[in-house]
Amino acid sequence: MRESGPILTVSAASCRFDVSAPALSRLLTREPCRILRAVETVSFTVERGTTFSIVGESGCGKSTLARMVVGLQRPTEGALHFSDITRIDGTIGPPRVQMIFQDPYASLNPRWRVGDIIAEPIRELKLRQDEAAIMQRVGDLLEIVGLSRTDASRYPHAFSGGQRQRISIARALATEADFLVCDEPTSALDVSVQAQILNLMVKLQKEFGLTYLFISHNLSVVRHMSDQLAIMYLGRFVETGPADEVFGNPRHPYTRLLLETIPDVEKPNRARRPMSGEVPSPIAPPPGCAFHPRCAMAADICRVERPPLRIVAAGALACHFG
Repeated sequence: MRESGPILTVSAASCRFDVSAPALSRLLTREPCRILRAVETVSFTVERGTTFSIVGESGCGKSTLARMVVGLQRPTEGALHFSDITRIDGTIGPPRVQMIFQDPYASLNPRWRVGDIIAEPIRELKLRQDEAAIMQRVGDLLEIVGLSRTDASRYPHAFSGGQRQRISIARALATEADFLVCDEPTSALDVSVQAQILNLMVKLQKEFGLTYLFISHNLSVVRHMSDQLAIMYLGRFVETGPADEVFGNPRHPYTRLLLETIPDVEKPNRARRPMSGEVPSPIAPPPGCAFHPRCAMAADICRVERPPLRIVAAGALACHFG
């Protein structure tokens, strides 16, 4: 029976970067410090064995948040806590966390054979006792992700983009990971290949009880595999809730605009309002609600007062009129 309960708890996490000019230049020009607010006071929990998806346009802070979860970036404020679990190998402790990167062409070492790429974490973590057991495990992982054992002797350049992403997934599974952070793992792939990779990830989740933090800029990609969904804009969550609820009853104007960009084969000629404007700079965000320069519903209160993320129905919403 699969364990339940939160595997990750993020509490008011923020990540800011000082992008100011050198101190001497600022002294001479009297320029103030410039702080880039990549992630601002984000809080959420991820239940074990589920998929928590974060969706937003490029530059909204999704990848920075992903790097914070895997430990590649320290939070400026707030905290991230992993709960102890019974791992896949039977030991008890914090989950093993791995990341699947966006670009399958850049995330694999072109000078290493596929077998060595997958075997490296097994050797480093000493998950198998001898070389024969390591190579047996490598072959098993290649078959699990839909490749052949003989592919271990080939180099990454011999594979297509979808096959390379399968290798990346095999490398992540080689650590016997429990929690996978997927940073737009299908955005560099063809549409047909995207579906194959997503179906593979759903299959692996059911088979191994994996937990996913799925990052995407495309709502249609995460629609059929998400349990919980968070819409992110300029470093903050503007709407969260069960995926079915967010898709069926979107409350935030930004969520509605994102949904209108999804093609609908049943209503190809439906009236749609195109996405307009650009994401404001996180260095100098607009006052009040950050989305108000692009929002058709914006009123005076939106320009001066930032709406808090408040509980609404089964989720949460940051909008004065939602």
